[in-house]
Amino acid sequence: MNPGLLLSLHAAFVVAALAAVPSILAAEEPSVKSYTFKTLNGQEALQADVHRPAGDAVRPVVVFIHGGALMMGDRKMTPKPGSLFEALLNGGYVVVSIDYRLAPQAKLPAILEDVRDACEWVRKRGPELFRIDPEELFVMGQSAGGYLTMTAGYGVEPRPRALVSFWGYGDIAGKWYSQPDPFYLQQPLVTKEEAHKSAGSTLYLYCRQQGLWPKVLTGHDPKAEPKAFDAFCPVRNVTREYPPTLLIHGTKDTDVPYEQSAEMAKALAAKGVAHQFITIPDGGHGFGRRDAEVATRTYQQVVEFLNKHRKR
Repeated sequence: MNPGLLLSLHAAFVVAALAAVPSILAAEEPSVKSYTFKTLNGQEALQADVHRPAGDAVRPVVVFIHGGALMMGDRKMTPKPGSLFEALLNGGYVVVSIDYRLAPQAKLPAILEDVRDACEWVRKRGPELFRIDPEELFVMGQSAGGYLTMTAGYGVEPRPRALVSFWGYGDIAGKWYSQPDPFYLQQPLVTKEEAHKSAGSTLYLYCRQQGLWPKVLTGHDPKAEPKAFDAFCPVRNVTREYPPTLLIHGTKDTDVPYEQSAEMAKALAAKGVAHQFITIPDGGHGFGRRDAEVATRTYQQVVEFLNKHRKR
């Protein structure tokens, strides 16, 4: 064969091979796809972002619930640093990050309904749409998402295999939420007019300064109607059937007291529920940039906990 022709063919093969590399690498990357899991009044759509490891294998699934005091945030609030989602994906889990309705436009019963509907949608449509095992559904969340995660322990049927709550809370009617908060009172006072005009973080600050968060979320006064909060407080709903639970909380959390997770751990222990409580010494409300090493280690513990409670 002509040496020049041979060289040309070799060069063409190399170019073709190199051109194929990006597509091969892309196929090995996790994918993210958005779905509508619920439509309200035929108009408003609640969506979920499905993060899936590469490949077609049937996977266990984590329904992830964002934080934001039930007044702010959306499914795009992915945890940083150290990437919890990366740890879950590397561990072989599909992660479904969901939206839900927010207060004050929606009251707590409607928000809890959205969580139940999201879990039901994942179980029913997930096997077809993104290849998950509906019997291996876990629920996880941070802050308000941690709270909603714990409500899934008694409000979602079939019950999740296990729950993971980062700096969540099991009691929404206690003094920490129903009385003016000393930490938030150090900040400039928000007027009622400012709060209802701005909503979001401004409304939340107003509620914490006035001790009104439980009333705004439910329409009930925890002092006058304590029993009205029975259905909304996970710590009051722990039974022997409650799912295995991992609680994670920093000792210097200025938003959600560390004691909230400590009390939930006591309630779980009293009923003989399998659980683990990870304390982050001097940790705040979430992991900051300086906490990357602690975050990475904690996320690995989360994956180990999930693996422990998978189907046998």
